[in-house]
Amino acid sequence: MDEQQQAPMPPVMAQSFTQLPEWMYDRGPLSPVTAPALIRLNGTLAAELGLDARWLAGPQGLAMLAGNSMPAGVEPVATAYAGHQFGYYNPALGDGRALLLGDVRDRAGHVREIQLKGAGPTAFSRRGDGRAALGPVLREYLLSETMAALGIPTTRALAAVSTGERVQRETLLPGAILTRVASSHLRVGTFQYVAARRDPAALRQLLDFAIARHDPQALQSATPALIFLENVVAAQASLVARWMLVGFIHGVMNTDNMAISGETIDYGPCAFMDEYDPATVFSFIDEQGRYAYTNQPTIALWNLTRLAETLLPLLSDDEDERPVRARQALSGSIVVFMRSILMACAQSWGWRSGRMRMKHCLPPCSKPCSRHARI
Repeated sequence: MDEQQQAPMPPVMAQSFTQLPEWMYDRGPLSPVTAPALIRLNGTLAAELGLDARWLAGPQGLAMLAGNSMPAGVEPVATAYAGHQFGYYNPALGDGRALLLGDVRDRAGHVREIQLKGAGPTAFSRRGDGRAALGPVLREYLLSETMAALGIPTTRALAAVSTGERVQRETLLPGAILTRVASSHLRVGTFQYVAARRDPAALRQLLDFAIARHDPQALQSATPALIFLENVVAAQASLVARWMLVGFIHGVMNTDNMAISGETIDYGPCAFMDEYDPATVFSFIDEQGRYAYTNQPTIALWNLTRLAETLLPLLSDDEDERPVRARQALSGSIVVFMRSILMACAQSWGWRSGRMRMKHCLPPCSKPCSRHARI
């Protein structure tokens, strides 16, 4: 029987996040919407994930993508995390408008998480309505898929669904829900949330969970926490270097918006520069320019330092050795950042007769210049 004759198959998902302590997530009720309609389904990504696009586009699939009802075995949770927002620590953030449906193993054998964004209020919504407007949903869909096409690590967009309802912002706007895919939704803020409870066992459990997902070979090391930290630092340094090379400005590089996977996450007030200006800011609330284009490498290192602080108890049994190891791991960010920049420049410029031939001159130069004529 060929694929077209087979009945559409619902997804088979695990909910690995519930391996962590119960206070790290909430199983709140669903918040159905009145008239969901599929705007866009990413069929290519669905196939990559091993999901049946026909089922996703059908009535049961639409009900799941809208957060109205779940197929058997799918048990959504909202996850908890803390974070520094514009430099100020908030101990209790979390998924205020997102539901983690679960995780699947894709065609390549990698675990990928599926999350609904804008699916309604959760235990972490505080005073928010838990919803998303259509504009930001479409924006994240387009930008995340653009980044993927550029080869820059990023979360992905599986689907966009309109809700048939209005959300109150400055004005009434059409509502929508994004289905986001990530290798995980663990953030620097996740580690901050757990570390603040001063529960060494829980912190170790979170670290082991993160390593098993992202860096399983580190579990064989005598210093798994250090290897994990070094690899997260390297992944973020490489990511931010790639942002800089394409003129991308994230806009809100809070610690709760930095994924330990090294994927770009949370496309809010972000954009690509039209003209080079290192002070460019796209978030209207970033009045001091904290997250300006030129500051992104420094802010990434600042965020990673916050991660290192959470891991200090696990870096060594010797208290005096812990900060030494943390600084050792963090110092690697500069090396990786510069190496990523230079490698990308080499690929962009090309090589001919022992010289770098300029194809695209990256900021701060606006055209080929003498100082780039030879390396």
